[in-house]
Amino acid sequence: MQHRNDIRNIAIIAHVDHGKTTLVDQMLHYSGTFRDNEHVDERAMDSNDLEKERGITILAKNTAINYNDARINILDTPGHADFGGEVERILKMVDGVLLVVDAYEGCMPQTRFVLKKALEQKLTPVVVLNKIDRPNARPGEVIDEVLDLFIELGADDEQLEFPVVYASALNGTSGDEPEEQNDTMDPIFKLIMNNIPAPLDTKEEPLQFQVTLLDYNDYLGRIGVGRVFRGSIKVGQQVSLMKKDGSVKNFRVSKLFGFIGLKRIEIQEAKAGDIIALAGLEDINVGETVCPPDNQEAMEIPRIDEPTLQMTFVVNNSPFAGREGKYVTSRQIEERLLTQLETDVSLRVEPTDSPDAFTVSGRGELHLSILVENMRREGFELQLSKPKVILKEIDGQVCEPVERVQIDTPEEYQGGVMESIGYRKGEMQDMVNDGNGQVRLEFLVPSRGLIGYSTEFMTQTRGYGILNHTFDGYAPLTKGQVGGRREGVLVSLDKGKASTYGIMNLEDRGTIFVEPGTEVYEGMIVGEHNRENDLTVNITKEKHLTNVRSANKDTTNTIKKTRKMTLEEAIEYLDDDEYCEVTPENVRLRKKYLNKNEREKMAKQKKLQNADI
Repeated sequence: MQHRNDIRNIAIIAHVDHGKTTLVDQMLHYSGTFRDNEHVDERAMDSNDLEKERGITILAKNTAINYNDARINILDTPGHADFGGEVERILKMVDGVLLVVDAYEGCMPQTRFVLKKALEQKLTPVVVLNKIDRPNARPGEVIDEVLDLFIELGADDEQLEFPVVYASALNGTSGDEPEEQNDTMDPIFKLIMNNIPAPLDTKEEPLQFQVTLLDYNDYLGRIGVGRVFRGSIKVGQQVSLMKKDGSVKNFRVSKLFGFIGLKRIEIQEAKAGDIIALAGLEDINVGETVCPPDNQEAMEIPRIDEPTLQMTFVVNNSPFAGREGKYVTSRQIEERLLTQLETDVSLRVEPTDSPDAFTVSGRGELHLSILVENMRREGFELQLSKPKVILKEIDGQVCEPVERVQIDTPEEYQGGVMESIGYRKGEMQDMVNDGNGQVRLEFLVPSRGLIGYSTEFMTQTRGYGILNHTFDGYAPLTKGQVGGRREGVLVSLDKGKASTYGIMNLEDRGTIFVEPGTEVYEGMIVGEHNRENDLTVNITKEKHLTNVRSANKDTTNTIKKTRKMTLEEAIEYLDDDEYCEVTPENVRLRKKYLNKNEREKMAKQKKLQNADI
């Protein structure tokens, strides 16, 4: 069987911040894919605003680099298990993987997730040890760690013989040995060309093209991105689309696009092994197969990991509803969620008993919070319930998702961290002391125990700790209380503006979330109580003025710094009887029942129900 030696298809895998996107930037520049006078943003492959802000990859992307007479298609995969839906499909398009590992930090949990998938699919791995210029780099030890990880993940003998190149993407250097660093990316290109298998040349066989990613263009409508697995395809060709439901639709290929650098270019024909984008049919979907009308043979649809976490998206009904958002109705929210389903295969959207609420299930907190963040930037207003893990029955036993947690912390915080992970029913797997005052701890923790933990962890370690976690699998449901918030909240008594005087009076009761002048409403959460119970407070209270001196006296008083929450922190913070109100301008926390008497009545009912059980 002949191979196409002019092409290589490879996925790039790395943990967040190990330099994956910077490395691809250097390869693009070195190969001459960008003109010398062409302006290119740093981290060119992070195309989405949120990706640039957070320094993470959310959407899988494709870039093509010309090297000598060959073309290397590099598919950038999300490094986080929450975007596993993207990862699964990307790996089906490639013949090998380029694993980028930090020469100091070594293998991290998110590397494990994608690497495990790649090894299961028998893809050929090559390794780049990046950030070799770091003064504390430890290349020998890290390569041993990578080998141990490969063995642990079930790599076969061929996969264990992985070749290694050492690089500093930031400086644009690479070499076959740690100390041999030259201003070139040539060793990395040779690593790929010499080790990654070339695709089979099957252009004479009947066409098979599978849609892996979806894109949208105002002029062309929906565009399917994928790999030609067999045969060839031309513009104007009449083809059949094998739908997921078994039906068949015939259509004419209106346009084909290839990739060069980060751009799409129009092409007339594509052959087996090419990664292309195809336009011509409006309702093309992920996983569907394009083939000739006289040889209709559907490819297997990639199995996608099931969602592990769900939240309820509710129409905003707070006293401030409709003030800040453009899209506020249930119909608009439903349409937006259904649009998201077209490109996000790991997402599930289901109606509830209420027409104003939808159950949205995803791969984790990050997956769902990115969706909400995008929606609020588009002008949506909505409310979110506390995230809940999705339980699964396996062999007659109720099981819950479990995560592998890796923590790097200074020794002095080790005791507190171990105690709080114990409270969340975590089981220690490993502990390594590096001899320089740093400890690396590894645990298996139920996913529901980790909800809300990251904020507590940062406070616990004074910001010096590093927390990484990734989905590990399912385990029998842990009995009893698992994690959860230990403190109560301060709830506003009425509507108005938070006053300096009102805030000062409450500072000894806990931590305040709002600043003076912030508009609040009855039932809105304005702070964290330093005890376990909730406390209804009057944060709008003004000082009664008796004379000029006391009126001016108030202005000299200073208040403590208030606690500001990001969207993720607010979602993690929620309790069962609370909502997170999200608008384009604000993220607020509130009680589901705004009135104090109603809350007390519902709490009594819940107590009675629990007593009956």
